[in-house]
Amino acid sequence: MANKELLALYNNDQLAADATDHLSSVGFTQADLQILTGCPYPDGAFGEREGKHRLYSFPFIGAACGLATAILLTAGTQVSYPLVTGGKPLLAIPAMAIISYEGTMLGAILFTILGTLFEMRLPRFGLGLYDTRITEGYIGISLTCPEERLPAAELAFRQSGAVDIKRQQ
Repeated sequence: MANKELLALYNNDQLAADATDHLSSVGFTQADLQILTGCPYPDGAFGEREGKHRLYSFPFIGAACGLATAILLTAGTQVSYPLVTGGKPLLAIPAMAIISYEGTMLGAILFTILGTLFEMRLPRFGLGLYDTRITEGYIGISLTCPEERLPAAELAFRQSGAVDIKRQQ
């Protein structure tokens, strides 16, 4: 069966936190849930798992790629077009250092931007259920589950004090 999505709205953060606990006790995992709020709450405020991120690794990978590209570009250009000037070495280290620094910074910045987009899961093409009351202060809990478990999920939402429940068509 296909997965369907439910969106339950709560007017109180404590009710939403209790709902996540109740859904866990009924057999739904934290991976099935997504908390939607109009204002920021700290991670774990609703009993959800703390998300892991790998954003710190993107600048290091980008810096290494930028440095390698800069060195290949400068050394490759000087070796491809050898121009010996006054007995100086073919590879001019001071000139290569400047370009290597710039390439390292450019790579780190570009990979940081891409990493930020990746960690935010953007672009998101298939938008799920949403209710405009979330921006007015309500808290939404989105649950993705198999179609045969929808009645159990709906009952769990109702028992935990949901103001309204929307079902994916």
